[in-house]
Amino acid sequence: MSESLHLTRNGSILEITLDRPKANAIDAKTSFEMGEVFLNFRDDPQLRVAIITGAGEKFFSAGWDLKAAAEGEAPDADFGPGGFAGLTEIFNLDKPVIAAVNGYAFGGGFELALAADLLFVPITPASPCRKPNWASFLTAAVCCVCRRSCRLPSSMKW
Repeated sequence: MSESLHLTRNGSILEITLDRPKANAIDAKTSFEMGEVFLNFRDDPQLRVAIITGAGEKFFSAGWDLKAAAEGEAPDADFGPGGFAGLTEIFNLDKPVIAAVNGYAFGGGFELALAADLLFVPITPASPCRKPNWASFLTAAVCCVCRRSCRLPSSMKW
């Protein structure tokens, strides 16, 4: 795997840490690698749950790498299997993915967090969700926007 992703297997748990300079922004190469990771997770019968988080304490992910875009990476680039960030378009992933949102999630980073089955966002004085109105919005977003909501009965086999 690249320097951008750190994978740790802990029994039946796959921990994925996004580690990109500045704000854990995702370029096409990293997105492609993330897609491969999620496909391998889907196909590995020994893995039961994946947890994705960002390195550092300030950013979970700032989404698309705008520096790469400024250098010519097109918005319609091949982001690999699973679409942007490797998770947003894998509709046959029948294992839970947890987003441990340890900092700000902007743009595609927020999209990645919402593509997970469960969000874990600690509410602390330094948290981006420390204001009640923001936490309420996040709760509403999580309740209303679910990955594979139409597949909920089959997903209950976890």
